[in-house]
Amino acid sequence: MTRQNDNYKSVDVMDLNDRRDLDAKKRRQSTRTRNPRNNNMNRNRRNVNDFYDEGLKAKRGRNLNKEFAIITYSFLILFICLTGYLIYFVQFESEDFINNSYNPRIAHLAETTIRGDIISSDGEVLATTQVDDAGNETRVYPFGNMYAHLVGYSINGMSGIEEEANYNLLRSNSFFLTKLFNETAGKKNHGDTVVTTVDSKIQSAAYNALGSNDGAVIAIEPATGKVLAMVSKPDYDPGSIAANWDRYISDDDSSVLLNRATQGLYAPGSTFKMVTLMSYMNQNSHYDNFEFDCNGAYNIGDYSMHCYNGKAHGHENLMDAFGNSCNCAFSDIGLGLNVNDYGVFCNKLLFNQTLPTKLSNTAKSRFSLSADDADSTIAQTAIGQGQTMVSPLHMAMLASAIANDGLLMEPYVIDHTQNDQNKPVKNFKPSTYGQLIDSQMASKMREYMRYVVTDGTGSALNSDTYAAYGKTGTADFSSNVNENHSWFVGFAEDWTGRKIAVAVIMEGVSSGNSYAVPATKQIFDAYFTY
Repeated sequence: MTRQNDNYKSVDVMDLNDRRDLDAKKRRQSTRTRNPRNNNMNRNRRNVNDFYDEGLKAKRGRNLNKEFAIITYSFLILFICLTGYLIYFVQFESEDFINNSYNPRIAHLAETTIRGDIISSDGEVLATTQVDDAGNETRVYPFGNMYAHLVGYSINGMSGIEEEANYNLLRSNSFFLTKLFNETAGKKNHGDTVVTTVDSKIQSAAYNALGSNDGAVIAIEPATGKVLAMVSKPDYDPGSIAANWDRYISDDDSSVLLNRATQGLYAPGSTFKMVTLMSYMNQNSHYDNFEFDCNGAYNIGDYSMHCYNGKAHGHENLMDAFGNSCNCAFSDIGLGLNVNDYGVFCNKLLFNQTLPTKLSNTAKSRFSLSADDADSTIAQTAIGQGQTMVSPLHMAMLASAIANDGLLMEPYVIDHTQNDQNKPVKNFKPSTYGQLIDSQMASKMREYMRYVVTDGTGSALNSDTYAAYGKTGTADFSSNVNENHSWFVGFAEDWTGRKIAVAVIMEGVSSGNSYAVPATKQIFDAYFTY
């Protein structure tokens, strides 16, 4: 009975505990039910936590999307840049790369292609390849020395157009059936023809104008930059270059192989007064008020500057001083310039930098002057002596820009290429460098350069057919007063608007108006009378 009673008691105790737990649980539930504020707070707390978690997830998603977008666009931009460069390279640079003399592909082309012709703009053959019955090829230059430095040579290295257009001359764009037949028969295809911008009549006039004198001529069409003529003397026959090679390369005095038109550097003499005048106009808004009394000599300390042959020009304004090529007046002008601004302006006119041109192997003109230089050095520089050196090409480009309202077109000598059926293959279009000087200054310079011809040192250029503009120059280069470089830089135009810009230099002769001016007149006459 006792055990049975104990068991009963134990069951009763367990039931009581369970009921107590159950009652407590019910009371808690009842309390939560009776206090909705607590329920709302708990619910809100859960909602806030859920919203915060969702915000974190969204922010992480946005960050991942942003990083992915940055990487995607970076690769896209890189791809566009690479594609753009590839297009640019194929369109503009590939031929220069292929034309490199170290490229073995060029040698392979020579094995399968007969080198093409080079002709003038009016159809004269300047270089061609003759093939005999045995298949031997000989490069022939029908005009001999006349086009030597322009056309160049193609053996013992290369120069001139033979070098610049080497790839074009060895590339054949013949009709595909003709090429197929030649390849099947083991014959060579004919290379493309290079048509130059050079006019044979202007070239002939320029060559004859230099005569037996050493020097250079370059003529440019201002509106396009086309090179109409290019002559350098002493010259050579490209057809006999191999036979005379050793003699040419050992002759340092005459430098026969040097193209003086593009690579020669000379003291500019009084033609540099064009630059000094433009710099003076640039620094002085009232330049028209300039006055000077020239007595033939200008003393700078112990140094004395003289006008040509000691001539006293008397009272002059600025145009008189330019037309008379007065050394004394321009020495005074030079000493009044801000030297630093003078140098900056010269650099703007392409001194001390590579000239913007399609022509290869061009020399840099040099201008060097500082505020610490002696007054005598500044005066000499202002009249084109001192340390200043220029190339004929550079001076012709300055004249071309002035003739073209200050806009400079880059000189080029290859107009287009064509196949053996005279069908165009590639055209070389004019390229604009930019505004070298503003149109107002260009207009003023034309007035001053016109005065040189009508009333100054270039009067021999007066003509009823055209109007000539320019500046004469005499450059000292030795102690012999009878040996100077004779310069003329300028341009001419007729009533139809046709223009031609030139630079002419004749070495070791006399004053500019005695040699270079008559030579220039022959060129202008040839251009405007055919």
